Amino acid sequence: MPRLLLLLTGGTMLMRPTPATESARGRITLDEERTNRDLLAEVPSLGRIADLDTRILFNMDSANMQPKDWLTLAQAVHEAIPSYDGIVVVHGTDTMAYSASALAVLLGPVPKPVVLTGAMKPIVEVRTDARQNLIDAALVATLPVPEVMIVGGARALRGARATKRDAWGFRAFDSPNLAPLVELGVGVEIAPHVLPAAPLAPFDGRLEPRVLAVRVFPGLDPDLVRGAIRLGVKGLVLEAYGSGTLPNLGGSLIPALEEARKRGVPVVVVSQCLKAYVELGHYEGGAAAQAAGAISGGDMTVEAALAKMMVGLARHGTGDALRDYMAASVVGERDA
Repeated sequence: MPRLLLLLTGGTMLMRPTPATESARGRITLDEERTNRDLLAEVPSLGRIADLDTRILFNMDSANMQPKDWLTLAQAVHEAIPSYDGIVVVHGTDTMAYSASALAVLLGPVPKPVVLTGAMKPIVEVRTDARQNLIDAALVATLPVPEVMIVGGARALRGARATKRDAWGFRAFDSPNLAPLVELGVGVEIAPHVLPAAPLAPFDGRLEPRVLAVRVFPGLDPDLVRGAIRLGVKGLVLEAYGSGTLPNLGGSLIPALEEARKRGVPVVVVSQCLKAYVELGHYEGGAAAQAAGAISGGDMTVEAALAKMMVGLARHGTGDALRDYMAASVVGERDA
């Protein structure tokens, strides 16, 4: 029988009812022995999928997740991969796409499945998505799908391609620019674009967190962007219009990009559209941004672009090596 490690970080799935004077959604209360026993009691099917070891890594609302916590999670997964057939991470849904992207780029190509999952309702509730998500996550972690993934809504999505799109529905995540890696229906369908297994590289925990994402909008004051650059931002991710269009007349951001280049602050441009590919030469504003040194983020999500920028800055600095890194597909996070 496969052997899986279940890493718990908190989130709605693990919440329990509390008195009416406290949070209406309850509180995360974790104890390793009790949690392992309760999970098997709530979801007995888990015991038929794999032998499970449970470890509590964090006990937090995922809104509190920080880059230093990504490093702790990535190192824990890296250390565990040689000893298990797969890893399942229970994580709150609010920042799961950020953590999945960070985990993917920190680890690089992996030899075994690493699955993040969570729920919109606690596992102890009668009507919940938690039980099926946990069953599906454990099942996917036993399949020949050696990637960092998000599992929920009967699908496994590439972690570095996923984004949360729904705060009320059980199918909370989507991967607009890449089809699911696994579809879990009556049968189990594994997609042909799953990445091949790769040896695990030595862990590299370098990460530069001083990165800023800015959504472009009509009326955005370029001085605010310049101010952030002058205050010490090390990298900038711009969420542009459509295929990478930026204002270059009234409210032009081009002088801010030129200042960023002078100060050695790399700028990556992604799209606000869920389904898009940035081509900076396609329109005048994008071409001006490219001339000012901006880097196309292709079809990366903003979550993937932020995580990749943080890792890339720490590993490659701000020169051509970083530009090459951001333009390449490292773990399938963008079309090459």
